[in-house]
Amino acid sequence: MTDFDVAALRERFPALSLEQDGRPIAFFDGPGGTQVPESVIEAVARYYRESNANADGAFLTSRRSDEIVAEAHQAMADMLGANDASEIKFGANMTTLTFHISRSITATMAPGDEIVLTGLDHHGNVDPWFGAAADRGLTIRVWEPRLEDCTLDLADLDALLGPRTKLVAVGWASNAVGTINPIAEIVRRAHAVGAWTYVDAVHAAPHLPIDVSAVDTDFLACSTYKFFGPHAGVLYGNGAILDSLPSYKLKPAHDRFETGTQNFEGQAAVVAAVEYLADIGGRYGGANQRAGRGGRVHAAMTAIRTYEMGLYRRLVDGLEGIPGLRLYGITDRARFNDRTPTAALTIDGHTPRAICEALGREGIATWDGDFYATGLIERLGLAESGGVVRIGLTHYNTSDEIDRVVGALARIVEGVAVA
Repeated sequence: MTDFDVAALRERFPALSLEQDGRPIAFFDGPGGTQVPESVIEAVARYYRESNANADGAFLTSRRSDEIVAEAHQAMADMLGANDASEIKFGANMTTLTFHISRSITATMAPGDEIVLTGLDHHGNVDPWFGAAADRGLTIRVWEPRLEDCTLDLADLDALLGPRTKLVAVGWASNAVGTINPIAEIVRRAHAVGAWTYVDAVHAAPHLPIDVSAVDTDFLACSTYKFFGPHAGVLYGNGAILDSLPSYKLKPAHDRFETGTQNFEGQAAVVAAVEYLADIGGRYGGANQRAGRGGRVHAAMTAIRTYEMGLYRRLVDGLEGIPGLRLYGITDRARFNDRTPTAALTIDGHTPRAICEALGREGIATWDGDFYATGLIERLGLAESGGVVRIGLTHYNTSDEIDRVVGALARIVEGVAVA
């Protein structure tokens, strides 16, 4: 295993060479969608050059396309720790998949049955369940976060669970404030009352090793454009449960949950994204070929997390010296294992949009608003003032970029024009 070589990895991302006014752009917008390596871009182009055809044809390009689709399902099964590629379903994104599968899941429930949601989550794991509950006479119970650190208390979950609980829907990590939830324990408690679990892993996937078998969740969804891949969504479902669910599909469709013609070129790029991570696991995570692709991806995510959290500590050190700046979420360094490298902040006297516009003029990409975690931002009392500024670190960020964004924020507070 060698030291994490961020410079070498950055060379694989064409977008990281982009400049604005003669200066390189610093991308801290990863939670909204990461940049992609050249291999992902080439996979899309190669698909169009060599394999572009619809499925199930009796000719060369269709057979090639079918092989790519099969490999994409296996690649995501490896990355997520699924037992079989048939447990992986592709769609447009996590939200679209969740709206679709929620119809099947709630069709197994009776009026008065209960679904537990959280006040911490992205609305992609909230609104589909509210809609389905309204259609079927189900009861929604909300697991409220502790606003002082934006975390969920397991004792509060216990108070919500009961014999009518049929589903607990929860995020693995908050896309707004970075909180990592104790998924294995949440699943254990839900299963103890006979409930299924549906985990939103969109924000977790770029930062953490994910193993659906180890945490024993029944469903998990993520979006590949958040971890260096194309715009595509992925759903894992426990095979036995998927087989038991009713499906809403066209009669001739061969898959019960993948509706319509799929994004084959995107699935080719998914394979490339997973292979990129597996390569990191071999180079910097200490995994060899015997570990298999899943083991190498797991090793990659472990190495990535170590590197990213080192950057995050450097970022927090700088932010804490800026007058009027407040960080949201877990701020105790002793608890940083329970968060991702995603900073949510406000600065007295400056709207989040104005801050991001000033940073943008300096070639620093950040996000402002609520990022569809609308309920959390409302609970924090920040909705009317524009939400928060989100600085999202990924493994292709550098310490120089950290210093650059901290310096730019300090100049904003000092009233010095940001170039």
